[in-house]
Amino acid sequence: MTDQTGYGAATRERPESDDRPIGEVFSAVTSDLSTLIRQEVALAKAEIRQSATQAGAAAGKLAGAGVAGHMVLLFVSISAWWGLGQFIGNAWSALVVAAFWAIVAAVLYTSGRTQLGQVEGLPRTTETTKQIPPALAGHEETS
Repeated sequence: MTDQTGYGAATRERPESDDRPIGEVFSAVTSDLSTLIRQEVALAKAEIRQSATQAGAAAGKLAGAGVAGHMVLLFVSISAWWGLGQFIGNAWSALVVAAFWAIVAAVLYTSGRTQLGQVEGLPRTTETTKQIPPALAGHEETS
């Protein structure tokens, strides 16, 4: 049986009155706890992998914005050099190129920052981990 998270749910039924020896009960609890921990680790790995992929894409865009920003500085410097050297002429073409790179840098920065803000972290792991202490206390949530 599989629950909505994709992980196997406990299929064992608990008897009304438990006449099992304490060792057997302890063994069952240990087994259930071990299964729970393994499932939480698997969930955390999956969420970390997804978040790392999103963060990597956003970091790539921010790196692109950094390169584009460097190009702005380069072309503004060349344009100032040409502008001071000739007062008019080739400097305007360098300013046009610099303005283009400024727009590219702004678009990449905005896009990367927005995408980085959408990285969720580990929402399902956090949610299910919060449910462990009540479950250990015998207050299981029924869905």
